[in-house]
Amino acid sequence: MKRTLLFAVCGLMNVGLFAQKIDIPKGWHLLDQKDSGYNGISMDKAYQFVKSKNLKSTPVIVAVIDSGVDTLHEDLKSILWRNPKEIPGNGIDDDNNGYVDDIYGWNFLGGRDGRNVEKDSYEAARVYHRLKSKWEEKDIASGTLSADDTKEYKMWLKAKFDIVGEINPLEVMQVKRMYMDLKSGDSIIRKDLEKEEYNCKDLADYTATSDKAKKVKAILTNICKGNDNDDISNIMILDELEGDINKFEAVDKAPKEYRNDIVKDNYNDFNDKFYGNNNVMVSNTSALHGTHVSGIIGAARNNGLGMDGIADNVRIMMVRAVPDGDEHDKDIALAIRYAADNGAKVINMSFGKGFSPEKKWVDDAVKYAESKGVLLVHAAGNSHQNLDTTSNFPTPVFEEGNRAANWITVGASGDPKAGGLTASFSNYGKQEVDVFAPGVRIYSTVPGVNTYQNLQGTSMAAPVVAGLAAFILEYYPKLSPQQVKMVIEKSSQNPDVKVKDPGTGEEVNLADISRSGGVINAYEAIKLASTIKPEVKKTAKSVKSKVKVKVKG
Repeated sequence: MKRTLLFAVCGLMNVGLFAQKIDIPKGWHLLDQKDSGYNGISMDKAYQFVKSKNLKSTPVIVAVIDSGVDTLHEDLKSILWRNPKEIPGNGIDDDNNGYVDDIYGWNFLGGRDGRNVEKDSYEAARVYHRLKSKWEEKDIASGTLSADDTKEYKMWLKAKFDIVGEINPLEVMQVKRMYMDLKSGDSIIRKDLEKEEYNCKDLADYTATSDKAKKVKAILTNICKGNDNDDISNIMILDELEGDINKFEAVDKAPKEYRNDIVKDNYNDFNDKFYGNNNVMVSNTSALHGTHVSGIIGAARNNGLGMDGIADNVRIMMVRAVPDGDEHDKDIALAIRYAADNGAKVINMSFGKGFSPEKKWVDDAVKYAESKGVLLVHAAGNSHQNLDTTSNFPTPVFEEGNRAANWITVGASGDPKAGGLTASFSNYGKQEVDVFAPGVRIYSTVPGVNTYQNLQGTSMAAPVVAGLAAFILEYYPKLSPQQVKMVIEKSSQNPDVKVKDPGTGEEVNLADISRSGGVINAYEAIKLASTIKPEVKKTAKSVKSKVKVKVKG
């Protein structure tokens, strides 16, 4: 589920973004702790190292499976992947890969008629209502269920609990009341400002003409202050509240399947895979999350604009598969395969959900990516939960129990000056979260002319790791995904102080809530990478050459 704004108003939301005002420098996540006092990843020192070794970089394609990207952004235009085998705009599948005019990537949330899915339902609601008629009146004590039915029944029970058992009536009432207050006063402000979409900057000099407008101004201003972001708009807040209300109402009403009307694929047939369109942006609202993630990874460095990405020689491939709501397993599986088939060496996945009905499709795609030498980087999630005991899908553990070796799960770190070394919202897990990386108040590109914002979440921490992985592969391209993963984890820095467990608030060691027990460090990572010998791949030819042939006579 893509969440770009989580706000602390009336105590409604407790995941996503810190509510306090944070005063730390833009780009702090790139800084060196010893030089600046901020717990960044020492990016400048890493570049000094490769320069001292006279290393030359080679381009690395990084696929971003996300909500979309602003293809015209000043800091991204030069680093976007362009399909070299496709002629733009001719309506022909020049490279014969099944996707027509896939210039910057592909949009699996689009229809052939040009329409696109922006909002979608939640997987728990989809599972609950799809299986309700089969299991609600089922007397499971009367007979033994098959293994498949047992699995399905347990999934339905979990979905039922998620959308029925965890709903707080007081929270429902507060959200609906806030939504109605905003809708009522919003129409007045739109008329006064002569704008359909406005933000806190627009409201700074605005004098409300009614009590309803005053209330909207106060709510929006508090949200902006809580997130330290004056660019949050009325549309963003209304969309998020509407999404929460839809989730509440899913108890009694089956969610509308937007993709059935727009995408029109046969969802149950994985071989029906040539659907969607080539629009990888769709709208400013839709592309906000993916544009921000892309900038963190590789926004043009040292060009005097906005901010610097982590990797200096990447090409960002956008694969749009993440709506406002929960992504579909089929779209994610096909997005991973598309990226692997088109040359991506790193895939960033800043999304997640609590259910994966077609996990087998995603598992097979992960295995396929591994066979192609692709590293997958996944955000741990923003629910301050222990992933050792709960799931944020997709996961690196396959249905048969094996674990993907080409996968890194990333929790979000911060800075002691900005609320603590671990982000209060971050998921964690001694077994299931591999490393932590900066994910608090990260300044990066967003859609629009010369536009940048601070956002935070594990969605921002994952691309910090993806950017580091790409940086390593630029200078050491022969390293395998498993070696890059090892380098990033082994070089991570274990703080000599206790950190807060995001779930309990207790003081713990970082090693108690992650596998590596560290926060990533680019300088230490590139130094370690320089000592690693690339794995030798055994080919049929090399094996054959070692076979001794006895010649008679």
